[in-house]
Amino acid sequence: MGSQILIHNLGYPRMGAHRQLKKSLEAFWRGAETVENLHKTASEVRRGNWLQQKDAGIDLIPANDFSFYDHVLDTVALVGAVPARFGWKGPRVDLPTYFGMARGEAAAKEDTSSKGGSGHSDGVHAMEMTKWFDTNYHYIVPEFYEGQKFTLSSMKVLEEFQEALALGIKTKPVLLGLGTFLRLGKIHGKDFDRSQLLPGLIEVYVEALRHLANAKAEWVQFDEPIFALDMTEAERHQVLRTYAKLTEAVPELKFLVATYFNDLGPNLATFAQLPVHGLHVDAHRSEKELDELMHRLGPEKILSLGLIHGRDIWRNDYERSLKIIRQTVAQRGEEKVWIAPSSSLLHVPFSLRYEQKMDPEIKSWMAFAEEKLVELAELRAAYEGKSDLVSRNRELHEARMHSARIHSKQVKKRAEGIAEKDLRRDSAYAVRREAQRDHLRLPDLPTTTIGSFPQTEAVRTMRAHYRKGKISVAEYEAFLEKETARVTRWQDEIGLDVLVHGEYERTDMVEYFGEQLRGFVFTENGWVQSYGSRCVKPPILFGDVERAKPMTVRWSTFAQTQTRKPMKGMLTGPITILQWSFVRDDQSRAETARQIALAIRDEVRDLETAGISVIQVDEPALREGLPLRRADWAEYLRWSVDAFRLATAGVADRTQIHTHMCYCEFNDIIVAIAGLDADVISIESSRSEMELLEAFRTFRYPNEVGPGVYDIHSPRVPSVEEMSGLLEKALQVLPRQQVWVNPDCGLKTRGWPEVEKSLTNMVAAALATRKGPAAGG
Repeated sequence: MGSQILIHNLGYPRMGAHRQLKKSLEAFWRGAETVENLHKTASEVRRGNWLQQKDAGIDLIPANDFSFYDHVLDTVALVGAVPARFGWKGPRVDLPTYFGMARGEAAAKEDTSSKGGSGHSDGVHAMEMTKWFDTNYHYIVPEFYEGQKFTLSSMKVLEEFQEALALGIKTKPVLLGLGTFLRLGKIHGKDFDRSQLLPGLIEVYVEALRHLANAKAEWVQFDEPIFALDMTEAERHQVLRTYAKLTEAVPELKFLVATYFNDLGPNLATFAQLPVHGLHVDAHRSEKELDELMHRLGPEKILSLGLIHGRDIWRNDYERSLKIIRQTVAQRGEEKVWIAPSSSLLHVPFSLRYEQKMDPEIKSWMAFAEEKLVELAELRAAYEGKSDLVSRNRELHEARMHSARIHSKQVKKRAEGIAEKDLRRDSAYAVRREAQRDHLRLPDLPTTTIGSFPQTEAVRTMRAHYRKGKISVAEYEAFLEKETARVTRWQDEIGLDVLVHGEYERTDMVEYFGEQLRGFVFTENGWVQSYGSRCVKPPILFGDVERAKPMTVRWSTFAQTQTRKPMKGMLTGPITILQWSFVRDDQSRAETARQIALAIRDEVRDLETAGISVIQVDEPALREGLPLRRADWAEYLRWSVDAFRLATAGVADRTQIHTHMCYCEFNDIIVAIAGLDADVISIESSRSEMELLEAFRTFRYPNEVGPGVYDIHSPRVPSVEEMSGLLEKALQVLPRQQVWVNPDCGLKTRGWPEVEKSLTNMVAAALATRKGPAAGG
């Protein structure tokens, strides 16, 4: 007789096995796809996901884990929390409103066609976007206002449940928990206690749940990763009260509350008390807490064990997982134990089936989303007695552990030899600043961009031809030189002060470097959603890291020959390479970061030797790498800041080091950011209308700052007046001599017409502000 252990999944990748949804979305946004075809593609992706999970033997399959853009934005639509500026009248949130909240709304053509960009009718700005906990996934930030009213404004959760039911699959609808939704939002206007919004939100959720109950749903999954964070007593009480009300209001449904990304820590007692039918924990992170959790749980509750890691790509250790299963079953019984991935599989690629070129040895160490479903089924089978599955799994783990591909004595010896002096520039910033000003001769409020320029269809086509062997290296590089020279001349013509080479030779800011560093392997189709339709292909960092040869010098020095103005060398920092890769789990992340930092240090020195005087080392992932609880921050910030300094400290005073950070709440780590000792930091500021600069009111930042003056993730073209206004806001906080002028982020994903207008307006805004009165400080 088989076990009664149930296996289920929390969520699945949304883009489709071949990124079908991405392609359909982008065609729709261009006007080249009908809404009917977009919905058809979405339906096909959902159907494929459900059937694949059914075929894998998953007992409870999620629904409503699909999204056209973001699951937090879906919740905004569910409760009708649409900001007034979008002019939404109800009753349902339609696609134009939905995408408008995510991407902003461009002005009518007559409002943006003039070169000067004058006037104020320049569209509606998007809602803010920031990182989902400590992942590289971005969510749309809900906007909360005092007295805000909510109404059931999307039937998506019901429609997708019914869609699966028509296929013969009774799914487990997934909803973002109200505790997490309230925590993730941002208060706008007058400050108030956001818990005042809870009764109205509960009312909408109850209405949606009753629809599900009427449709014969049985289980509903509420995602509450708020339990991975520091919670106040008030928040704990509110979550308990919320689930008491939901359970009482809709007794026909069974609720599973899922938390992930961390252990429960101080929140364990509250989590155990939740008045629901089942609880899911990230057993990968919470193993040490399971005994206490089970001691506190009532005997009637299901305990779901998140044993398959939902965020990395390494095979599960069946022996470790089976030990946890058996210990849990011994205390609770088989019928009260479920097994699942630790979190949604949104964060891993779709399938290893599509990796035909990967080294077979390294590939054997991995599991993507499809393979993780197999692992779930195999874990249950192994628990039921199929010992051959455990033996094979052990062989693969031991082969990886002892593989000569992983370890380099030379790399380890160099990392062990790092000294304190390697983390310090020769002189303090005040001395460096004078040397840099004498050397670079830049005006007040110097203008620059973050690095990349639009990757046009021509660029992508030539890259594809090169990779398929249709053109030679010489032909490809001649094309890249032509594009680089063109964009350099254009920047000169519009009056930018510090130029970039456009990064036409690069696909992704991490992949490009990983391809040239030892210790990495790459996928053909290992795409993971970052935000909206944007997908990235994270490198897989499996072994010790070192640089074999210069990686960027060729293109930076070529671009410098095309202009007399300073040309920035563009590098990705060690923490971002670490955070945006799938990282080996057999040594500490701090040790891996040191190895990457040494490789970047070599590149920085080579750029300087080649005559590049401004070098940008991007660290957009520094903030997202923070542990989720504040008590753990200090240790992470120590080694991550040291890694950046190790990468950048080996240059002369007159070489100007920049770094860039985007789409993160960094006000609470401003002291650590100052500790990076970069000469210039550029930051995302425009979506929050310079709100991120509030940290500089109380903390006297010592070096220079480039607050982004326009949002590059929106198709709208900001006017000169808008950017001038944001600059004036910055100058109310920062002295003029500290301020740079730049976009929020790189321009790779934008189209040339809007880039040309936006940057021209940006330069005009800087020129106008230079003529204004001195301000700041």
